[in-house]
Amino acid sequence: MAVPAAVELVDLALKATTAYERPDLGGRLLQTRKRLVDPDVRVLIVGEFKQGKSQLVNALVNAPVCPVDDDIATAVPTVVKYAETTVAELVREGESEDSAERTAVPATQLAQHVSEAGNPGNKALLSYAEVGLPRKLLSGGLVLVDTPGVGGLGSAHGAATMSALPGADAVLLVSDAAQEYTGPELEFLNAAMKLCPNVACVLTKTDLYPHWRRIEELDRGHLRKAGINAEIFPVSSVLRLHAAKEQDSELMDESGFKSLVDYLLHKVVAQSDDLDRRSTSHDVLSIADQLSSGMKAELSILEDPEKVNGLVEDLTRAKARADELKQRSSRWQITLNDGVADLQSDIGYDLRDRLRTIGREAEQLIDDSDPAEVWEQFSDWFHQQISSAASANFVWAAERARWLAAQVAEHFAEGADISMPELRFDDEGIAGKVDPLTQPEAEKLTRGGQLLTGMKGGYGGMLMFGMLGTLAGLPIFAGAPAGVLLGIKAVRDEKKRMLQKRRADAKNGVRKHIDEVTFQVGKDSNDMLRRTQRQLRDHFSALAEEMSTSIAASVQAAQNALKTNTSGREKRIKDLKAELARIDGMAQRARALVNDKRPTALSGGAA
Repeated sequence: MAVPAAVELVDLALKATTAYERPDLGGRLLQTRKRLVDPDVRVLIVGEFKQGKSQLVNALVNAPVCPVDDDIATAVPTVVKYAETTVAELVREGESEDSAERTAVPATQLAQHVSEAGNPGNKALLSYAEVGLPRKLLSGGLVLVDTPGVGGLGSAHGAATMSALPGADAVLLVSDAAQEYTGPELEFLNAAMKLCPNVACVLTKTDLYPHWRRIEELDRGHLRKAGINAEIFPVSSVLRLHAAKEQDSELMDESGFKSLVDYLLHKVVAQSDDLDRRSTSHDVLSIADQLSSGMKAELSILEDPEKVNGLVEDLTRAKARADELKQRSSRWQITLNDGVADLQSDIGYDLRDRLRTIGREAEQLIDDSDPAEVWEQFSDWFHQQISSAASANFVWAAERARWLAAQVAEHFAEGADISMPELRFDDEGIAGKVDPLTQPEAEKLTRGGQLLTGMKGGYGGMLMFGMLGTLAGLPIFAGAPAGVLLGIKAVRDEKKRMLQKRRADAKNGVRKHIDEVTFQVGKDSNDMLRRTQRQLRDHFSALAEEMSTSIAASVQAAQNALKTNTSGREKRIKDLKAELARIDGMAQRARALVNDKRPTALSGGAA
């Protein structure tokens, strides 16, 4: 739910920009208002395969929105958000947000499109499915995203999910109570802590495993040892759904969902609400400062005309600095362009270097074994290594992008005389997934094939040595032992040839998979950097334009003040002070916005 005071304040500021003929200042406010009235708070539900992610979402909203079964895996992200009536849509994204193709489907048929059984490998090429539900829990802007679990966190798709973390407001790692945290889960949590402001863990299926408290204790120990500060919420989705059906409050408490819902509402949603307040306050204060600058300059000259020369000189110098900020040769522009180019080169090199190392290790493992015999273990190891490398590369890219944004802001501020509003990056959703490593066809030598190969080799050997023996007066069958030996050698050579072919095919599969990962993960990182570049460029270019216009208006107002006659001067001074008082009142409301924080008025156990 949008903060009413913030929306009212933005509307007031928009009216002020119109009244004082500064439509150029309204663009930022319109973006602020759009964000306030569409306050999606995205929570990613992630985890290994078959850990209860979809059932957790169903239990949170008390509706069977995500398909759940022993043999069903989620293949397409499912976004669950608030709507007045129950609706479901399939979304295929185009080149822009406006060109996305949306297809309405009955909510009861969603499993046919988002599950691995109904849409294997996402052959329908869906970007995500969106479900709207009339639930109080979701009415505050909470959006739950059930991510695909095919292959788990150690898969290539798990690495692709990492790209959604910077745009998420929170991440819930789902793991059932059957066993303690695995290496991939701890690695994912460690990376998520660097990219997302809120990370928590959910221990599911406590109704199935009586020893879940021991697992919870072990998990907390793993988190402490890894230096991960994340809460753990043990829950039972089955108990939650049954309690909601029977309206049993004791069973609801036993399910453990009250603490989880309280966390989502009073920390995740409330934190997003605070960020909206701070951002709105910054924007309105900046607008108020620029609206009042010209009036203050004019008032200063009217009250003391002798200040005109010094004031105009100061304003002229300030305008020159503001105009310089708009030039492509300005320091912040150079820092941004050079920084993005350097990052693209460094991040691309880092990814290729990591994957080349994995490729060399994979080929060595293939040379030391028979791929047909160890493929399952090899594939698990390989996917884990690829996932770790891709995740580490993306985390590093995101951290470097944030560092670059701070550098650009610092260099822009060196030439600016205004307070810097907060920069907020747009969310782009989950990146495209990478298909798993495919097992090459294993050509094996059957018993019949061995016999036939041995006979061919033995027949030729026996015939050759037998003919030589006849020259020495021996019977032709004297070459039989040599034929047997050559037959055995032929079988061994054929087995060796087939093994070499299996190894070569496996290596080719590894190289193709690494090429695909390099392409997809590299594209995701470059897309993230380009979005960062565009948003930084547009943000600071707009600020520079606003500053230049405001200062030019101040210079003009100061010069016009000298032309005011004595009779009109007092009236103009009175009018200016009244207008400045109105603008100051708007600024005071903006400052009060960040100090007037009220808790979210939603019940923790509401569905």
